[in-house]
Amino acid sequence: MIKVYSKALNETLETERIIGCIKGSHEGPTLIFIGGIHGNEPAGVFALHKVIEELNEKKTPVKGNIYAISGNLWALEHNKRYDKQDLNRLWTSKNIESLIQCKSNATNTDIAQQKEIYALIKSILKTENGPFYFMDLHTTSSKTIPFLTVNDSLLNRKYTMQYPVPVILGIEEYLEGPLLSYINELGYVAFGFEAGHHDDIVSITNNIAFIYLTLAFTGSVSRTDIDYKHFHQELSKRTLDHQNVYEIYWRHEILNGDTFTMKPGFVNFQKIRKGQELAISNQKIITSSKHGKIFMPLYQSQGNDGFFAIKRIPTFFLHLSAILRNANIDNLLTLLPGVQWKSRKKDTLTVNRKIARFFTKPFFHLLGYRSKQMDKNYLTIKNRETASRTEEYRYTPWIKNNV
Repeated sequence: MIKVYSKALNETLETERIIGCIKGSHEGPTLIFIGGIHGNEPAGVFALHKVIEELNEKKTPVKGNIYAISGNLWALEHNKRYDKQDLNRLWTSKNIESLIQCKSNATNTDIAQQKEIYALIKSILKTENGPFYFMDLHTTSSKTIPFLTVNDSLLNRKYTMQYPVPVILGIEEYLEGPLLSYINELGYVAFGFEAGHHDDIVSITNNIAFIYLTLAFTGSVSRTDIDYKHFHQELSKRTLDHQNVYEIYWRHEILNGDTFTMKPGFVNFQKIRKGQELAISNQKIITSSKHGKIFMPLYQSQGNDGFFAIKRIPTFFLHLSAILRNANIDNLLTLLPGVQWKSRKKDTLTVNRKIARFFTKPFFHLLGYRSKQMDKNYLTIKNRETASRTEEYRYTPWIKNNV
């Protein structure tokens, strides 16, 4: 048991790994909410405590299972993003393989936290019935409206389009080792919700609204058993001008030893113009290469993501990408010289860089290829669609709707 403090509420609560677990009286989905994977983001933990408490007090009928989980307990107790390593950057293929083979030693508190969370997730997947939904609750160091960060698979898209908030695609292309990327590679619906600024009380309100909407959208609770209209309006009124789908086109990474200072006053989704000064890195001014919107500017001491930049994706291209992916057009790429499957799973292509230069980045995005690795001669690109467990969600009410 640890104590977690909320500056927004000026309150402290006690929690442990499992904040709460509700077993429904009827079959249904299994929902896994994770709050506080970054210890300086307690809003999700407080929101989960509130919702679990309300569901139990009101004896709200539940189908399936609801799990509310605390992330980095050590970091939450110390109000730090992490201790030695960012827990939300540890979920790489190499690290997971070490966990599977029980070769991973808890050399620091963050790895110890990962081992516990990994064991809990595997236990839930083994003992409970699907379909499974994973939601990671976050806040940001800058002022922001609520939004979703979504790995770009059609399954994720179809589900997350239900929320009245902006959807950001493609973050997996720029980050290595987020928990949700690991979950997505298992094929389940998994995405992040960013509720607002770390210490803003509205972030807790937004998280509560998001959790209740998730219960409704997944069929875990009936819309008539909660104040659905109120929670929908809570999020909708904050995002009226930004309810679009965006993709990331630029990330400024802070390397070890770099000095970085974000220019003051930027907020999420603020328009930026070509040539505008954004930050100072290693005593050099960073300017925008084109018009766009600033995304998650860094105003805290920990973290290696200085900022991102995003642009809106027209609806036409969302529909086009769905058509191309469902038709498996990417299979035709292997007819080109220098393009071949990297494995029998047919989820990863290796592309000769002489060939790759004839294709634009948006072209690969249309076909569902986002995560990239490069060496001197070849480009490795990975597709999220192959892993998706679409069949397990085939009877959900939302699967037939949206893009």
